Amino acid sequence: MNRRALILTASALCLSACAPLAQRPEVATLGFRGPRLVDDVFVSFDGARLGLMRWLPAGEPDWVVVGLHGMNDYANAYHLAAGWWAERGIATYALDVRGFGRSPERGVWAPTDLVLEDVRALVAAVRERHPNAKVALAGISMGGALAICAMASSDPPPVDKLMLFAPAVWGWSNQPLPNRVSLWATAHLIGEWVVKPPDWLAREIMASDNIDELRRMGRDRLMIWGARSDAIYGLVGLMERGWRSADQIHVPTAWFYGARDQIIPREPTVEAVRRLPAQARTAYYADGYHLLLVDRQADRVWADAEAFLRGSPAVWPPSGALAIPQSAAAMAALDPPKSGKPKMSHRRP
Repeated sequence: MNRRALILTASALCLSACAPLAQRPEVATLGFRGPRLVDDVFVSFDGARLGLMRWLPAGEPDWVVVGLHGMNDYANAYHLAAGWWAERGIATYALDVRGFGRSPERGVWAPTDLVLEDVRALVAAVRERHPNAKVALAGISMGGALAICAMASSDPPPVDKLMLFAPAVWGWSNQPLPNRVSLWATAHLIGEWVVKPPDWLAREIMASDNIDELRRMGRDRLMIWGARSDAIYGLVGLMERGWRSADQIHVPTAWFYGARDQIIPREPTVEAVRRLPAQARTAYYADGYHLLLVDRQADRVWADAEAFLRGSPAVWPPSGALAIPQSAAAMAALDPPKSGKPKMSHRRP
């Protein structure tokens, strides 16, 4: 082996040894009684106390939604939809995924399989609390990728239906080469480095057209603004797994996506949608952004989700939204005339 090859080999070994930081299961204390729901906390399988929010109808629900949020968000991502659903007899239990919200080790990535154990335990606890209700698993963005992985696993949680709101499926296979190289290098060399989007990009990319809601999120101390490079690395791995796993889902599924989504690209979305089982349903909203559950037209999405759960009406979705096109080119053909991004309110956050 020549000197250059030896140096390259040694460098590669050193880099591979710098594994990105990731959470580990907690060690349950003596006398641990197992997973349980306690007010605004879900005690998980290992004793970890995870943040929880719940919205309950006046009477016993006929459906319960177990909700998973997006990257750097937390359970409150469901507050508008869940309040609307509760008025119609549907309960929602939304989790702060490990590393987010009020859950342990804020900002530190939790491996997918660890989070899936939390999801299985939460679904079981919700079923025990509401034995006569049907249960749906829901996921927004990152939470959608987690929900896909959960239902495609060898031990899927016992839910009756799956709802995916703009699931994050922009994995390694669809990332440009410079992204892949830089993500790997930063995650392995300076994993603690916090990446924050520049102001110009934050102004250009709109997650929703509901400006008041975006401002509320900006004031919310439980939101995370920026992400460790090793957390982004973990997220891309999760998105890859979700993108590859859509064909392994075996429960009735609805996939919701907006034509104005500027966060999750169209190409990986349509590729994943094409993998869904033939009986899966999809809805494509001409005025929908990434955060479909808080958009200005979100009530259409809430109603379509309710109709999907209850199996009515015969023609779905009641909003009249089209099915997600089977190619990015077909999406482009449906694009409305460009009208510019929404203007921010002059009110201070």
